[in-house]
Amino acid sequence: MRIFIAGIMQGSREDKDICEQSYRRTITEAILARYPAVEIVDPFALHPDSVDYNLDDGRRTFFEMNVLAAEVDLLIAYAPEASMGTAIEMWQAYQAGVPVLTISPMAENWVVQFLSARVFPTMADFTDFVVAGGLDEFM
Repeated sequence: MRIFIAGIMQGSREDKDICEQSYRRTITEAILARYPAVEIVDPFALHPDSVDYNLDDGRRTFFEMNVLAAEVDLLIAYAPEASMGTAIEMWQAYQAGVPVLTISPMAENWVVQFLSARVFPTMADFTDFVVAGGLDEFM
């Protein structure tokens, strides 16, 4: 099984910096502790310096990651605030029939509401779900 970790990178920033990315490690560790055979697809791990890419490399990476989001078995989206890239990855997965599990306090947001098979208001809620074997229904 392949799981894609979508999540906020630049959010609403107006500079080239990125938001804190430790959530990726938390998600990965929780999943692999319960499901060690899962392959994690993490765009940030694949492209840690992407904010410094030139326009051509950035464009190529952006579109490749969106295609990849539709080619996995499950997408986990972390959206503590609005994230255009995360929303696009969620849409790509949803359109391809890939279940989307979203960690977000924005349960009333239509993107979160309509594209997610399940929404977790906090990271703790999500990790508790994984530890309890909640991903079994998606395996």
